[in-house]
Amino acid sequence: MRKLKFSANTCVFQQCIQMWITIKCLRFTAACVEFLKRQADSLGLPVDVLYPVNESNPVVVMKWLGKEPELPSIILNSHTDVVPVFADKWTHGPFSADLDDEGRIYARGSQDMKCVGTQYLGAIRALKASGFQPKRTVYLTYVPDEEVGGHLGMRELVKSDYFKKLNVGFSFDEGISSEDETYAVYYAERTLWHLKLKISGTAGHGSLLLPNTAGEKLHYIVNKMMEFRESQVKRLKEDSNIDIGDVTTVNLTQLRGGVQSNVVPPLLEVVFDIRIAITVDVDAFEKQIREWCAEAGGGIELDFEMKNPYVEPTKTDESNIYWVAFKKALDEIGLKTRYRVFPGATDSRYVRHAGIPALGFSPINKTPLLLHDHDEFLRADTYLNGIEVYKKLISAVANV
Repeated sequence: MRKLKFSANTCVFQQCIQMWITIKCLRFTAACVEFLKRQADSLGLPVDVLYPVNESNPVVVMKWLGKEPELPSIILNSHTDVVPVFADKWTHGPFSADLDDEGRIYARGSQDMKCVGTQYLGAIRALKASGFQPKRTVYLTYVPDEEVGGHLGMRELVKSDYFKKLNVGFSFDEGISSEDETYAVYYAERTLWHLKLKISGTAGHGSLLLPNTAGEKLHYIVNKMMEFRESQVKRLKEDSNIDIGDVTTVNLTQLRGGVQSNVVPPLLEVVFDIRIAITVDVDAFEKQIREWCAEAGGGIELDFEMKNPYVEPTKTDESNIYWVAFKKALDEIGLKTRYRVFPGATDSRYVRHAGIPALGFSPINKTPLLLHDHDEFLRADTYLNGIEVYKKLISAVANV
C-alpha cells in the first residue's frame, strides 16, 4: 500500500472502510459503534449511543460544544450502512480499502458516504488543533438504515425528544461526486413513491377472449405511465439547463401474477419507482394516476409501499443565514459550484420535513460516479482536499 502525505487522515478513512469487513455491510453493529467511540475519545468529544427503534440500529452522536450553546446547533450527518456488493465484479477487495499506485482507494462506501463521515472528523481534528471553538454547538450524527429508506434511523431520530433537545438549526449531509471540475450542492429532493398497482380482472381459460381482464388493464396503465415517462425524457433532452433531479422519473421495477400459462389470472401486480419533481403538484399527480386506473376499467387498487410527503426545499436566498455562510465559504475557497435538486433520496428529507434547512454536499469532483457500483473508489488526494473544504464550511456555518 503506497504511503501518501498526511496519511494519518487517510488511515482513519481506511480504518472506517475496513471496519465493514467485520460487520459484512449488513448492519451498523457494535464494531462500528466502538470505532466511532474511539474517534470521539481521540477528539475529546462526548458521545451518546441511542436506539430510536431497536438495538440493531444504534445512532452515534458526538458533541462539540459551542461558545454560545443557547444558539441553534449544527449537525454533520452521515449514514453508516452501505449497499451490498458482488465481490466477483471487483478488482480489489470491496472492504479492503486498497490504495493503488495512482492513489485510488477502492472500497464500498468510499463515495457513499464513509468519506464524508470521516472528513468531518478530520476537519474537526484540525480545527481543534488550531484552537478554534465554534460559536454554535456542532453535533456529528452517524445513523443507520439510510440505504433502505432510513425508517430505522433518521426518520425516527428526528421525532425523538433527544433530537428536539439538540435545538438544530441547520444540517450538513451527503451529495454526489461530480465527473467534471464543478461541485454539486443539493438544496432539495424529489418526492419518492414506490407504488404497487393491484389489478383485478376477469379470470378464465386461456383459449377465450374474456372481457375486462387484468392483462388488458395492465397494458393500458403501463402505456400511460410510459407515455408520461417519455415526456420527461424528451424534456430532459431538449432543455440543457436542467438535469435528472428537475424531472419526474417513472420506472417499472416489478411485475407479478399468474398461476399457469393457460389460465387468465384474476390479479396482476405492477410496481413503479416514481421520483416526483419539486415543481409538480403531488396531489394532482396521484389524481391523474387514479383517473388512468378508472379509464383502464376500474378494479385497480393503489398500494403505496412508500409514499413520502412533499418536503419544502431549503431556501437558497438571504433569508437563510446558514445558506449565506455556506455559499460565501465555497466562494472564498474558489470552488465552482452547481445548485441542484438531489435525484435520489437521502436522510435530508426527514430533517427538512422537521422544518430544518439542510444541504447535501460531498467535496468530490473529477471522479467517476460509482456509488452503488462495482470498483467504487475515491482518490486519496480528493479525500484529503475534502477535509480542507470542510474546515472552511464547518467553521463558517457554525459561527454564523
